[in-house]
Amino acid sequence: MKTKLKCVMLIDDDEPTGFSNKMVVEEMNCSERIHVIPNAKLALEYVKTATNNSSDQCTPELIFLDINMPAMDGWEFLAEYEKLSQEQKSKAIVVMLTTSFNPEDRLRAMQIESVAAFRNKPLTTEILREILEEHFPDYL
Repeated sequence: MKTKLKCVMLIDDDEPTGFSNKMVVEEMNCSERIHVIPNAKLALEYVKTATNNSSDQCTPELIFLDINMPAMDGWEFLAEYEKLSQEQKSKAIVVMLTTSFNPEDRLRAMQIESVAAFRNKPLTTEILREILEEHFPDYL
């Protein structure tokens, strides 16, 4: 029997993009919870403290991460994320979702252990389906 992901996290400082990404995940009906987090610092704190036992937080299984954000960008988030314990990271799949078409950004991202994929915005059902089929074959 296929199951939904427990939690998808969308990290993007652009509110309309966060809303649009959330709508795509909702349309696919693949996750019990969707957390849109407007900056990388808040997202990092969330990941550090989230547990699947909490009623208001859950450990993300799939994270979509923007690169260009104020205060802490996607690269800085990943540098700190890499330092977390395996329990805190919980084998989450991290997808860089960005407007960057710089090939060096793609190469840099794919050299980071935690990054499973690099995709260009906007998030679409096709992109999400590809990610789910590759990394979560039992999704609903």
